[in-house]
Amino acid sequence: MRQSMTGFANKQGTGHGLRWSWELRGVNAKGLDVRVRVPDWIDGLEVGLRKILSARISRGSVTVGLRMNASGERASVLRLDLVQMDAVLDAFAALETEAADRGLHLAPSTAADLLGQRGVMELAVDETDPKALCDKLLLEFDEVAAAFVQMRQSEGAALAAILLRHLQDIEGLVSQAETEVERRRDAQNERLSQALERITLVSDMDPDRVAQELALIAVKSDITEEIDRLRSHITAAYVLVSDPKPVGRKLDFLMQEFNREANTLCSKAQSSGLTAVGLEMKTVIDQMREQVQNVE
Repeated sequence: MRQSMTGFANKQGTGHGLRWSWELRGVNAKGLDVRVRVPDWIDGLEVGLRKILSARISRGSVTVGLRMNASGERASVLRLDLVQMDAVLDAFAALETEAADRGLHLAPSTAADLLGQRGVMELAVDETDPKALCDKLLLEFDEVAAAFVQMRQSEGAALAAILLRHLQDIEGLVSQAETEVERRRDAQNERLSQALERITLVSDMDPDRVAQELALIAVKSDITEEIDRLRSHITAAYVLVSDPKPVGRKLDFLMQEFNREANTLCSKAQSSGLTAVGLEMKTVIDQMREQVQNVE
């Protein structure tokens, strides 16, 4: 297990008459979802950022933010993008019209609402070479991404330790279940013998046939296969947790199998002791599954 999907990194930089700050955040997700917010006028930057991240991580919802300001070394102005402004105004008008048609009353839009939309107002810096700036930013972002991955790896190591403790708890509970089965066996045999005697006293049924039916009941309450499968799942989970590759999806599937066997064990328990062990096992499995959701 290489990484958790939770991480954070930031960094400040300067150059080309600008100063900027990076912020990179990650949480869990079923796949890789990268959301990028960078200035539109730096061609190729967003594509490059996504390429860098996809080479380092395979799962997680990641937000990349880049804020830029003039450093004072060069003159800078705010530039109004008229095409983008027209598009935003059209969208505002369509929204207000649709709301009115449905009997909804929206608060009047303000200039601040308009200027706050992405792309309407951008920072323009005199004599800035977008290509050179993009190259510098991508080189710097590679360092930010490395720090981000390092934090995910640290989180992953802590997460692996938690998962191992849960596996040890499950392993111990499986051993307890085997002990409870031994305790149940004598009582179960006694109950079945008494049932056989009662049935043969009040019924003309063939004792051999009755014995076969009771034996079938005993077979249905046997949990040997569930115990064996649980031990097999434990072995597989230990292997996955120590695997350096992303294993989150495999672990998630394995947790479903753990839960299925624990449910079957509870349904076949027929003793308070074994039921208690099964319920405790389900609790630990649920706790472990919550943690697995953060594994890459």
